[in-house]
Amino acid sequence: MDFTLLIFIVVLAFAFDLINGFHDAANSIATVVSTKVLTPFQAVLWAAFFNFLAYLVFQLNIADTIAKIVDTSAITLLVILSGIIAAIMWNLLTWYLGIPSSSSHTLVGGFAGAAIAFSGWEVVHTGKIMKIGIFIFLAPLLGMLFSYLLSILLLWVSRKGNPFRLDKKFKHLQLLSSALFSLGHGGNDAQKVMGIIAAALLVFFNGVDPSAIPHWAQIEMLNGKIHNIPHWIVLGCYTAISAGTLMGGWRIVKTMGSKITKLTPFEGVAAEGAGALLLFGTEAFGIPVSTTHTITGAIMGTGLTKRVTAVRWGVTINLLYAWIVTIPISMLLAAGIYHLLSLITGLH
Repeated sequence: MDFTLLIFIVVLAFAFDLINGFHDAANSIATVVSTKVLTPFQAVLWAAFFNFLAYLVFQLNIADTIAKIVDTSAITLLVILSGIIAAIMWNLLTWYLGIPSSSSHTLVGGFAGAAIAFSGWEVVHTGKIMKIGIFIFLAPLLGMLFSYLLSILLLWVSRKGNPFRLDKKFKHLQLLSSALFSLGHGGNDAQKVMGIIAAALLVFFNGVDPSAIPHWAQIEMLNGKIHNIPHWIVLGCYTAISAGTLMGGWRIVKTMGSKITKLTPFEGVAAEGAGALLLFGTEAFGIPVSTTHTITGAIMGTGLTKRVTAVRWGVTINLLYAWIVTIPISMLLAAGIYHLLSLITGLH
């Protein structure tokens, strides 16, 4: 029964990455589509390719952080299953409503909420949760700041250029900036599911002699951190998130690409470049941030270079509400699902 449950968790985890891909596709392609640099179909192909390429670029810092949100020696597979189901439900609901909420925070909230329902607050590493929670506000603010400063720099560098030629150059540059952001998105978001699958394997083989653990389930640790995860997990997660990106996410593309502020290729370069810079930095420190929050803040930063009223603040305030409630709602939903599954299956 436990092994069947483990397989089911792995399948659902890959499904979550697929949903994450099309839910967050807008993060990578909204600016490049709204500026008409690429068609929607070209944009998702471009983003999917660079999401997958992250497989060759990033270390497993984020996967390690996610796997250690809760004490894996004190939870069960049913806890992990409940967290994933809650995360999938909230992701699908916000996608349907066109709300660019954070898949990262959904997964974190679900994982923590189910663990608390099983064993209380003491099983959760609150320091890691607090760090992730702080970046609900820091990620968009830093994205806004980086984007504003990059916009000012680009304006100064191109101040004597011909407007028509500059527009053409920025369209080419936007291909690079969107590629970098997609690379950061793949490295950030795919690793979160790797961390969940790693946690499931650690729970399943808890107490087993390391020499008796099969090769396909061995997780290498170095200085207390996850150093290596089986290749089938890494490859599966990057493949799933890339496939999801190919499916698009057109409801959210509309919100990200036109409702916050009207974008030009210049502003697209600034927003994506700033977003990529922030994602690469946080990944280096193992901080799981929301790519949704990051690019939203960056888009706002480009709008501020024109005038404060260029940003539709009413839209961004509504987005902020969704961001704030994502973790607590996911926690409550996961806790409810855990209790329901416990009653139905008799497992704990």
